Amino acid sequence: MQSSVTPSPTIIDVRELIVGSGPFGPNEVQAIANSLGTTTDTHRDLRLTVQELQQVGDLSPAASVRLGVGLYLLGRSSEAVTSLKSGDGSALALFALGLAQAALAATEAACASFDAARTAGYPAGACLAAKANTLRAANKLEEADDALSNATDEESASPEYLAAQGAIAVERGDSTTETLDLLQKSVDRDNGQPLALFCLGVLHDKLGNDDEAIDCYQRSLLRYPATVGALMNLGLLYEDRNDFSQAQQCYRRILDGLPLDAPGREEAISRAKLFLKDSAASGDRQLDEQEQRQRDRLEQVLTLPVSDFELSVRSRNCLAKMGIQTLGDLTRTSEGEVLASKNFGETSLVEIKDILASKGLVLGQFAEPSMTAESSPTFDEPVGEQTEIHGLPVTELNLSVRARKCTTKLGIMTIGELVRRTAEDLMECKNFGVTSLNEVRERLGERGLKLRGE
Repeated sequence: MQSSVTPSPTIIDVRELIVGSGPFGPNEVQAIANSLGTTTDTHRDLRLTVQELQQVGDLSPAASVRLGVGLYLLGRSSEAVTSLKSGDGSALALFALGLAQAALAATEAACASFDAARTAGYPAGACLAAKANTLRAANKLEEADDALSNATDEESASPEYLAAQGAIAVERGDSTTETLDLLQKSVDRDNGQPLALFCLGVLHDKLGNDDEAIDCYQRSLLRYPATVGALMNLGLLYEDRNDFSQAQQCYRRILDGLPLDAPGREEAISRAKLFLKDSAASGDRQLDEQEQRQRDRLEQVLTLPVSDFELSVRSRNCLAKMGIQTLGDLTRTSEGEVLASKNFGETSLVEIKDILASKGLVLGQFAEPSMTAESSPTFDEPVGEQTEIHGLPVTELNLSVRARKCTTKLGIMTIGELVRRTAEDLMECKNFGVTSLNEVRERLGERGLKLRGE
């Protein structure tokens, strides 16, 4: 049930194709399969249409075929077999039955159905290829090769046939160059042929051609159903590129979409769960490293002396009188405090703001919020052992990634700097919500500390 076009996100009326009175053959089935690979709404529409058919008391043989195809496309192969066996015995019914049986690893029955479909008039190249693929999946490579040996020149030129030949060559470990040529011929005839693209991805992966491998795996997944192998391999390639978010999407597709009656499901689910867990942990480590690099860079920039920058004599003298020696001092000084200095005017202010902006900083960025005496929350200076705790880096609190990012944005380097902040200060940071605030309170409470004003 393959066509020689690359699927695109087109809108189709699934219900009309399956329940309607129009033709229902390989082209219509392929249209649904292509849409399933590119449009998420199609899954919902197909599921609802199948439910509608199942509620009909006595289906005609032709309707049973349509229901069986729909069940197979939803991954419900056991139910599909039952429905298709009640069908009209057409070439499409027999071929779909073979696909459902193959999905259940019923090798002998599937091969018999593909032979019957070929006799009934279903495209021979597709039948021979499907039979060979079923035998190859059962590790019967010689029988798979024999299944392809009696094809006519026309049959052996079909993209499905070439893909099946290439898949066997990959399994046998044949010449990489010849196998690549064979698979490329299949893709030349059908640039979305999923098996050929998957095998090309495997070969490019082995050769270290990561870009080509990723492209082939991605294209193979545009045809429904997605294969576990393509999703696993693609996920691992994404991990090699530190793209853990994309990798986790691949593993989740396996966990969410693998049919309950799929052979080897338990092992595939177990591997996907393990890979997802490892990818999530690696992603967290990467965020930690990025955050530490950001923190280190910020600390380095804040220690730069203002004397390293070209300032007017007036600005330099004013800053010296205020005891401002580094860029960090400027970020902890408000604009009002700077302007309150004698002889410090608007021109000098613009000069300093430009210097800070060149380093991604803002005047008063880390300044303590000014409050009236009545509203200013009290802060008790540390004594005894608390002095040592206040000097510890904030990373000692083992905060979550989101909470740590907030402390970095606010320039909070130590626990002491954190407890000098109010809850309102922290909540003003983007993406810092009540959950993160409660987490900070809990971590501080473990050390007998509180935020300012609490």
